[in-house]
Amino acid sequence: MPEYMPGRAPERSLVLGIDFGTSNSAAAYIDATGTLRVVPLDGARFEMPTAVFFASETHTVLFGGEAMQAYLSGIEGRLLRSLKSLLGSALMDEYTNANGQALRFFDIVVLFFKDLKRRAETHAGHAFSHAMLGRPVHFVDDNPERDALAQETLGRAAREAGFTHIAYQLEPIAAALDYEQRVSHETTVLVVDIGGGTSDFTVIRLNPQRSALADRRADILATTGVHIGGTDFDRLLDLDTVMPLLGYRHIGSGGRPVPNSVFFDLSTWHLIHQSYTRKALHFAKELWTDFADRRLHARLMQALQEQHGHRMLAAVERAKIACSTSGTAAPVELDFLNPGLNPVLHASAMAEALQSSIAQVVQCAQECVAQSSLKQVDAVYLTGGSSAMRPLMDALRKAMPQADMVQGDRFGGVAAGLAYAKSQA
Repeated sequence: MPEYMPGRAPERSLVLGIDFGTSNSAAAYIDATGTLRVVPLDGARFEMPTAVFFASETHTVLFGGEAMQAYLSGIEGRLLRSLKSLLGSALMDEYTNANGQALRFFDIVVLFFKDLKRRAETHAGHAFSHAMLGRPVHFVDDNPERDALAQETLGRAAREAGFTHIAYQLEPIAAALDYEQRVSHETTVLVVDIGGGTSDFTVIRLNPQRSALADRRADILATTGVHIGGTDFDRLLDLDTVMPLLGYRHIGSGGRPVPNSVFFDLSTWHLIHQSYTRKALHFAKELWTDFADRRLHARLMQALQEQHGHRMLAAVERAKIACSTSGTAAPVELDFLNPGLNPVLHASAMAEALQSSIAQVVQCAQECVAQSSLKQVDAVYLTGGSSAMRPLMDALRKAMPQADMVQGDRFGGVAAGLAYAKSQA
C-alpha cells in the first residue's frame, strides 16, 4: 500500500466517491489511467462499519471494524453507530460525553470523515480534495426542509474533514451507473438500494454508449424512497427475539404490559446511548413493580447497566445474515448476557416479523415503476447491505416476475457509481 505524503497531489484533481452509510461506508475513485479503484477501507474489506468507539481506558478513538471489535471484546468505552440517521435532526447539534469531553454528534461525524479520508489517501498515495457524496432519495420522509438540512450537514462535515469541492448524487443512481459498466445493450432497470437506514429506488434507462455523458437526467425515469432499511430490520428482529427475554410484551402483576419505550430505545442503533443516561436507568429501575417475573427485570437492568445494547443488536444482525444466507435457523448468541441464553431466529419467524416493513419497501419499488410510465422493467438490480435478505428477494420476485433479478455489489456498488459520476463534481 503506498504511503500518502502530506502536500503531495496528483497532476489533476481526482474525485473520491463516498458512500457514507448508516451501517457501512465505502469509497472509490477513478485513477489517472481511467481505472476504477474501490478503496479497501477496513483491512482487506471494502466496506467499513460506520462506527466510532471512544476507548475510555486508553483515551483513544477507533473507527470501523476496529471500533466494533473493541466494543464487542468488552473494552470499556462508548460506541456510536448509525450516525447518518441523525442527519437532518436537532440531535446532530446536541452534545454527548466521549472520553470525558463534550462532543457534538456533528463533530463525531467529522471525525469519521477525517479517518475515512486518511485511509483513502494512504491507499491512493495522494490527497483528495474533491468528493462526490452519495445521498438517499429521502434523508427524511415528507419533510423537504429537514431533507435539505441533512444534505447540507453532510456536506459541511465533509468540508470540515478537509474536502474543498463537494457534489452529490442519489445513491440508487450511482448504483445504476456502476451496473451500466456491465450491460451490453440498452436496458431499463429498477435499481433497488437497501441501505441501513433507507430503501431507495430508481428506474433508469442504461446504455453503455451513453455511459460517458455527464448529464444523464433524460435517462432517469423515476425515483422514490422510503425511510426503511437494515437497521429497522435489526430493530424489529431484536424486539421479536431478544427484548421479550428482558420483559418486552411481558404482562405484569397489574395485568398490563410493561411500558415499551425502554425496549424501543434499546433496540434502535442510534438511540441506544439514551438508554444509559441516569434518567433512563432510574426509569428502568422503577419498572420493577410492573414485572410479575422479576428475573426479566433483573436481566433488563443487567443489559442497561453493563451497556449491552449494541452487543445484543450485533448478535441479532449476525443471526439475520446467517438465517437469510442459509434459509435455516440461526442462534442469537447472548452468552455475554447469560450463559446458554441463545434464542433461535427461524426463517419463518424472520419473514413474519419483517412482513409489514418489506411490504412497504416493495410497494415503494412498484410505485417507482408506475411513476416511470413503463409497464415493466427488464431487470431489477439489487444493491446495499440488506439487499440479499431472502424474504425481501422473494417478495420482489413475486411482485416483478417478468424482470431479471440481478445481485450487485452489496457494499461497493454505490461508491463505484459515485466515482463514475465524478464529472459532475
